[in-house]
Amino acid sequence: MSGRHRTSRKPVIRGMALLCVVAGSILSCSDTPPATAPVDLSGTFYGNTTTSMVAGSGRAYITLDAAGAPTELGLAITEAALVALPTTSLEFVFTLPSQASVTAYQHAVVNWVPTGHEPTPYLVPHFDVHFYMISAQARNAITPNDPAYATKLALQPPADFLPAGYVMDMGMPRMGMHWRDPAAPELSGQPFTSTYLYGSYDGKIIFVEPMIAKSYLDSKPSLVKRSVKLPQLGSTTGYQATGYSTVYDETKHEYRIALVDFVRVVATVP
Repeated sequence: MSGRHRTSRKPVIRGMALLCVVAGSILSCSDTPPATAPVDLSGTFYGNTTTSMVAGSGRAYITLDAAGAPTELGLAITEAALVALPTTSLEFVFTLPSQASVTAYQHAVVNWVPTGHEPTPYLVPHFDVHFYMISAQARNAITPNDPAYATKLALQPPADFLPAGYVMDMGMPRMGMHWRDPAAPELSGQPFTSTYLYGSYDGKIIFVEPMIAKSYLDSKPSLVKRSVKLPQLGSTTGYQATGYSTVYDETKHEYRIALVDFVRVVATVP
């Protein structure tokens, strides 16, 4: 009888061992769920509208890394956009792609300035490339029709919200007050290719501005990245640029003017 009992139990034990192996192959012998690979958010994304620019056109774009952080936010402008420009000033408005919502910037505007403006190095045809930290509606409200316009235009941000050494330049409707660097190379006798300005209104920084000579773009420059002077504090939350770049792409026959080298900024109320 004892022999029959031992014989009858062996198949049961082997069956349980097989079940354990099968279960192990499915559940990995652990209660911890398998890890999932992180979602790759990288890519270059364009705004949903194309902006007509006389004989050419342009689009806003943003490039993200795998984690979804921006590496470049800019404007891609066709070569033809620099042809047949008029002798009067023009404004071109760009809609940013939705992916740009992780940055501090809400829309972009290129101003064509055919006769330039003071000071002397900037009395040449150039483009003012504004990246605004306010909406288009808020920008359009910066006009003398607002009884408080002059007061808001003159109200300076606290010193920590401006780069050290920057000085007040000129105030413009639908833009705000401009601030420039008196130590910029072109103000010390070097040729003007590009420079970098800040803009404020009602005591708050509302835009950054690469200002670029048309003659420099006409030279079809290779990729050049320039770092910029930064304020100690920021009044808008989001990724903000610590540099900008310009390049002519011979394959696509387009110019790209972009903000680069981003850092995450948490707003401090001025």
